Amino acid sequence: METLPEPLLVRIFASLPAVELVLVCRLVCSQWKNLIDGAALWLLKCQQEGFAGEDAEEESADSWQTLYFLNKRKRNLIKNPDGEEGLEHWQDVENGGDGWAIEDLPGNFGQEFPSEDVHKYFVSSFEWCCKSQVIDLRAEGYWEELMDTTQPKIVVKDWYAARCDAGCLYNLKVQLLSSTEEVLAEFVSDTIAVPQGNEGEWTEITHTFADYGPGVCFVRFEHGGQDTVYWKGWYGARVTHSSVTVEP
Repeated sequence: METLPEPLLVRIFASLPAVELVLVCRLVCSQWKNLIDGAALWLLKCQQEGFAGEDAEEESADSWQTLYFLNKRKRNLIKNPDGEEGLEHWQDVENGGDGWAIEDLPGNFGQEFPSEDVHKYFVSSFEWCCKSQVIDLRAEGYWEELMDTTQPKIVVKDWYAARCDAGCLYNLKVQLLSSTEEVLAEFVSDTIAVPQGNEGEWTEITHTFADYGPGVCFVRFEHGGQDTVYWKGWYGARVTHSSVTVEP
């Protein structure tokens, strides 16, 4: 290994898992540490994964390493977004009227969801129903220095719909919280009213947090709704496929 040219060593390193590179290989010797800390390795790994084009140029090592890890970790941080596990993982559940229910798509007087991967939804009742999740970013693998210095985008999405035969109200609130649960940034939608006699189509609502400053440790996601006809049962807002992702 000591006689191999450094460009060949970089190519060998690029075939290894990133965690092993950082936690194991980097500690072997000063030469390996310098190569693993260099931009060439992480640019090559980004190109191998399709995160960067073949004509991309070397920037700082931190930029390519951060881009690589953010793309590899990118996933929906909301647990049980579609109701496949009932109300599991949802907190501060407020069950107004007859409370939350889970139904199969498309449901009575409803429309199919745009994605075939989604099969269920939550539906609210004749008084306000809401529920929330708090995401611990550090526990999900997003370390403090990354969040404070890089401040990757935090993208929030939710989908809502009404029954064709009943109007509904819907609301979304998302907060970025410090370690002491101080609100550092917040998005609150209008309370959206869908009239009775609508088409029952699913609508996406989205918000992107950027340049939110240091100290973000948690994301609190809350949504809710009810019907506007006050019929007993489950004629209120339907919600599904909620998502929170940390993106490059």
